[in-house]
Amino acid sequence: MPARPLFGRGLTALAIVTAVTLAAGYSLVFFYARLDADQGVIQKIFYVHVPLAIVSLCGFIAGGLMAIQHLRTRDRAWDMRSYVAIHLSIVFGVAVLITGSIWAKRSWGHWWVWDEPVLVSFLIVFLLYCCYQPLRFSISDPERQSRYASVFAIAAGAFVPINFVAVRLAVQRVHPRVLSETGGHLPGDMMLAFYVCLAGVALLFVTLWKLELTSKNASDQLRRLRANLEETPPGDVQAEAPPEPVGVG
Repeated sequence: MPARPLFGRGLTALAIVTAVTLAAGYSLVFFYARLDADQGVIQKIFYVHVPLAIVSLCGFIAGGLMAIQHLRTRDRAWDMRSYVAIHLSIVFGVAVLITGSIWAKRSWGHWWVWDEPVLVSFLIVFLLYCCYQPLRFSISDPERQSRYASVFAIAAGAFVPINFVAVRLAVQRVHPRVLSETGGHLPGDMMLAFYVCLAGVALLFVTLWKLELTSKNASDQLRRLRANLEETPPGDVQAEAPPEPVGVG
């Protein structure tokens, strides 16, 4: 029987690095990066919104790649990795939509702008992946469940970069292309703060991914242990029990 993966290995060190990176990033945001000339302090939400969006989309793609590995190897551990990556990406996606709406209300006077391709395309991707869990848990057989979920994750994951390219080619747009256009590039201090925040959010995603995998793996092992104990006859349990110590006196 193959050894079960140790998802929790290095989790403590990773969590410390994540906390330090996030603290450094948002310290740079508030104490080093300059204020935006047009939007003022509300522009600081950019350092939360954009990293969350990038990491969320990358998490969806990573879930698809892990699903490919699951179909290749039939290893349920890869299915679990894919499921957790997609689950966390959906959670991050909710945060993207909330922070984006707050930013839009302050900048444009509206919570949402339907004629903006970037916003609508992200919403489409998010709603597509919201179908993942209902599809997965509507199938009771574990093998079919993991196989169908992997096929969905691969198809949806392939849609993400295609959708991204289509949006970049769109002519009509209101949403700024922060890293490519907007008057060239961000100033150096803002770019440094952004990249540190992006690294922190990416590390946060990986930390939560490993933490959830560790929790699910421990729950699965406990469930297997309970099932084995329930299937073991009482006589066998007594036979395997260690002998009582013999008193000396």
